[in-house]
Amino acid sequence: MRIQTILFSVISLVLFSACTNQNTRIESPGSANSIEFFLDEGVPYYAVQHGDSPVITSSRLGFELQDQPALDGGFEISSVEKSSFDETWTQVWGEKEEIRNHYNELKVTLKETEEPNRELSVVFRAYDDGIGFRYEFPDQSNLQEFNIMDELTEFNMTGDHESWWIGALQWNRYEYLPEHTRLAEVDTVVTPFTMKTEDGLYLALHEAALVDYSTMNIEHTGDNQLKANLIPWHDGVLVRASTPFKTPWRTLQIGEQAGDLVESYLTLNLNEPNKIEDTSWIEPAKYVGIWWEMHLDKSTWGSGPIHGATTENAMKYIDFAAEHGFDHVLVEGWNPGWDGDWFADGVVFDFTRPMDDFDLEQVAEYALDNGVRLMGHHETSASVEHYEGQMEEAFQLYEELGVRSVKMGYVGHGQEIFWTDEDGNRNYEWHHGQHMVRHHQKVVELAAKYNISLNVHEGVKDTGLRRTWPNLMTREVARGQEYNAWGSGENVWDGPGNPPNYVTILPFHRNLAGPFDYTPGIVDLLFDEYKPDNRINHTLAKELALYVVIYSPLQMAADLPENYEERSDALQFIKDVPADWHDTKVLNGEIGKYITTVRKDRDSEDWYLGSITDEEPREFTFTLDFLNDGDSYIAQIYRDSEDADWDSNPYGFVVEEMEVDSDTEFTVNLAPGGGQAVRFMHVSE
Repeated sequence: MRIQTILFSVISLVLFSACTNQNTRIESPGSANSIEFFLDEGVPYYAVQHGDSPVITSSRLGFELQDQPALDGGFEISSVEKSSFDETWTQVWGEKEEIRNHYNELKVTLKETEEPNRELSVVFRAYDDGIGFRYEFPDQSNLQEFNIMDELTEFNMTGDHESWWIGALQWNRYEYLPEHTRLAEVDTVVTPFTMKTEDGLYLALHEAALVDYSTMNIEHTGDNQLKANLIPWHDGVLVRASTPFKTPWRTLQIGEQAGDLVESYLTLNLNEPNKIEDTSWIEPAKYVGIWWEMHLDKSTWGSGPIHGATTENAMKYIDFAAEHGFDHVLVEGWNPGWDGDWFADGVVFDFTRPMDDFDLEQVAEYALDNGVRLMGHHETSASVEHYEGQMEEAFQLYEELGVRSVKMGYVGHGQEIFWTDEDGNRNYEWHHGQHMVRHHQKVVELAAKYNISLNVHEGVKDTGLRRTWPNLMTREVARGQEYNAWGSGENVWDGPGNPPNYVTILPFHRNLAGPFDYTPGIVDLLFDEYKPDNRINHTLAKELALYVVIYSPLQMAADLPENYEERSDALQFIKDVPADWHDTKVLNGEIGKYITTVRKDRDSEDWYLGSITDEEPREFTFTLDFLNDGDSYIAQIYRDSEDADWDSNPYGFVVEEMEVDSDTEFTVNLAPGGGQAVRFMHVSE
């Protein structure tokens, strides 16, 4: 029986007189981090410390509004509330089953000293793994409907930190290789934005609970000063709102080791609890599908002689899934709209009618008869208005066919069609603005109505909403495996292929936002038959290790069935490794260099290890003290051979076993660009 403890206590409620120099401070429960709020001549500021070390120096707060005076100064503190909260909650699925949500809270309510005497509250939460804060606009007669033209929130850093970042002033999909520079070279970046200080402290700026607001980027304004930068509507407004109103949380994860960022659940804790009463239909799973073969040009999304999404081909994948225990079969290219320049044309796809050579009902029924489910696919071509006109009927159809999960795509230009006026003029909205945030919220709630889980590609970044809506299971919003099939081959570093160190950055950068449908598990690394000039820049063992290192509750075995049949030894680990976990620990890690992650299966006493490196070979030795004390395990090891090398010998691969326990000194050897995957199978107490 699980015991949950909830503690909530109001420590103090203090009413202050009108004064411009008052300040207040709060510490995290273990005193690891502290936040100070103060007014300077009526202007609100905050600062953050880790222990005795400043992390964020005095940074401004406030807003500029449209056709109204700014909410950026002239304040007095009207009230301060301090409280503590402590609970342990259970994830429906996730990288850790039981999560402690323990923080101290400071709520400061400000009131203008002159007309219109509006109020604005700032709520701070101090955790031992970081901090979060958001703005609240109370219900008030002198501020009702309003438009935000600038969020003045600053994050002023203490030095020219080492930084890992993706520029926001690019195209629409965040699908770029992270830059690694000093903070001085950073422009405007997407979050998570990861930094390392000279003192070895690891920091990550992001946001949580992004609902009915614009996505926040981070703008470097000079001299180590950072500022919130929101995506606008077509008319320049950043956010349309009415009181009462709450913004998303602005978050800063703080760790003394790089792995502390990975083990932090700050973003999830700042989201609202689960709103889906019956979650029995939401199931972590592994899937295969008609997808990778199109990237290899073996088949096509569109109709023609090598169309991939045929009834016959889908049934072959279903047979493979049934034989090897995979839960779903994804079929892309099943519906009309893929012919022609769908990317540019936009409004083309039909979401309820299949192509002539694909019998949707027959395939769905064949899957169910074989203990497998069809995974749906909706490529919207970023034509949101067009998609919203069909999506309820499409979700209803999928529910009737036994489909429980849908992969969604938003491939399109940098803006989305929002609405068409009476003169036929189109008004466009940016991909990550408030319009699209509202759209994705509408989609996830409607999908829940029809018992559909979502895998969103090219969408809005994750901010922990999976806690509130656990059918929002995984996303892309980063460069995935497909970029390796698109590389030039002549100079992969300048082309779109992913270099060996890319996946060693992801756990400390993109993955801090949430699950990533990277689609690992390619075992035919060189594409000799279809694209001999392209390749995977990993060893075979590293591809297996990614199932542990890169978390997703929907994990794809991305390669072709015939390639798995030829490499059944590698396939065995992919079949065994879970997609849902009881616990996660990072044994070591350095951003862009290496990481070793262990996770415990939620449904057994087995543990799994994934260790990966960049182009450098590495050797690590760990004591397996995460295993049950006194119990025996068989370590099923999938490792690089002694002569393996991502460039010259990527198939150098050894499978072996050894008996271990919690006292065992376990050595991991990684080839250049290599990895190791291990299943610690529990055998006895």
